Amino acid sequence: MIVKNNYNECLTNLACSVRKYFGLEYKHNTLDYIDKILEEKHPKNIVTILCDGMGSNIMDRMLDKDSFLIKNRIKPITTVFPATTVAATTSMMTGLNPVETGMLGWDMYYKDIDKTITVFMNSEKGDFEYKPLQEAIDYNSKHMIRKTIMDELNEKSDYKGYTLLPFGENAYKDLDDMYKIIEDKCNEEGMKYIYAYDTDPDHTMHEIGCDKPEIKSIIEDINKRVEELSGKLNDTIIFVVADHGHHNVENLFIKDYPDIEECLLRNTSLEPRAVNFFIKPDKKDIFEKLFNKYFSNDFDLYSMEEVIESKLFGDGVENEIFRDALGDYLAIGKTDKTLLYVGSEVLKSQHAGYTEDEILVPLIVIDCK
Repeated sequence: MIVKNNYNECLTNLACSVRKYFGLEYKHNTLDYIDKILEEKHPKNIVTILCDGMGSNIMDRMLDKDSFLIKNRIKPITTVFPATTVAATTSMMTGLNPVETGMLGWDMYYKDIDKTITVFMNSEKGDFEYKPLQEAIDYNSKHMIRKTIMDELNEKSDYKGYTLLPFGENAYKDLDDMYKIIEDKCNEEGMKYIYAYDTDPDHTMHEIGCDKPEIKSIIEDINKRVEELSGKLNDTIIFVVADHGHHNVENLFIKDYPDIEECLLRNTSLEPRAVNFFIKPDKKDIFEKLFNKYFSNDFDLYSMEEVIESKLFGDGVENEIFRDALGDYLAIGKTDKTLLYVGSEVLKSQHAGYTEDEILVPLIVIDCK
């Protein structure tokens, strides 16, 4: 199995450079070229703006080559596996790989409660009212590692950490508010790290596809906002990154393949382009044959043993729930297909597959002098 994610130069490693700068322990290598910038500039503020779904390739298609973000992009790097928000934003916020955090995908099997859970919502897969289950909240709190760099700075140092999200406690109202908070915090005294998360262009790409004029407008607006912000700050380094890219998709439905469905022990999990299968013990051989008969042109199928050996989810100490959540087989999309099952959303564009559009993210560095 070829692992395309570069776990020596991915979002985890950028986060480790931030940890190093602020004197926090880090468990993976840092990015030496980022370390050099931070050592030379020694900024009062570091700001990370993560634009969900704004992969490096989509930027190239949507922005002029002389646009502010393109000019300040050092290079594309890879996200973690899978290329999805649950896994990647957690790695960016913690400096740990998915194998360590246990945050593996949008939907995960929670063995203790024998349910497939939509992780960020703490609700059962397919519950689109997203009613949180206390047992899912408890499972996540017990097993997943989610303490952020920002939390650790506030607990262990004299520096400040701020997390700007459009949901939860102290949510920002809109993008105007998010960028104003960044500006105001950066102008306060003291060294600090600000992590700000923007739901677009991912949210809109899911609904309409990733190569629409509306997406171009969103990314151009991000370009404009970041450039304007940079002109208002000094003694600050801004990182602009994405958690993953996107790919327009054609949806396939497992219910249309009853012989495949007959092999399933429970619902699929992780992602429609990184599909986790739990198979009845007496059906594994026939499942492999059937899957490759129907889907080998579009998906590569790997056993749990192959996935573990490959360190596809990164290196580090395995989270205690990692193997329980992983299932018997993992199918990774390599064309434009998804595999949907009970409770999967039908969307126009997706991610978590293994195309460059999905796994390459921009590393943009802006020196606000």
